[in-house]
Amino acid sequence: MGEPARTPDEVAEQLAAEAPDQAWLRALTDRLDELLGSTELDRLLSAWDLSLSEASRMFGVSRQALAKWRSGGVPADRMPALTDLVSATRLLERRIKRERIPAVIRRRAEALGGRSLLEIARAGEHAAVLEAVERMFDLRRVQP
Repeated sequence: MGEPARTPDEVAEQLAAEAPDQAWLRALTDRLDELLGSTELDRLLSAWDLSLSEASRMFGVSRQALAKWRSGGVPADRMPALTDLVSATRLLERRIKRERIPAVIRRRAEALGGRSLLEIARAGEHAAVLEAVERMFDLRRVQP
């Protein structure tokens, strides 16, 4: 009989310890998402920890419409919104731990007019979410 199967946590810890750098681990995560058939929308829902209800409000559609997007693809007229949110998510993933993203997008900030990134997205201001995340990590604004 062979060795007992290792848990996903054990494998993940080993990969993290042996990985050449964080970028390699992120590339691995992206590839695993592809192999599992995750769409950009699925990755957004997962990273932001959104229910279908929350996500449907964010895109201004019904839950049923969002469910159709998950199986049949996002309509072309909604792709700019999804692209902005996915781009913002990728920036967040590069700078903070993935498990912290849901808290970050829900935290209200003075720099956002007292709103959270999620509230801005719910208001349909998807490009503003990307701009806000880009500003969060723009080191030029803190350099002397």
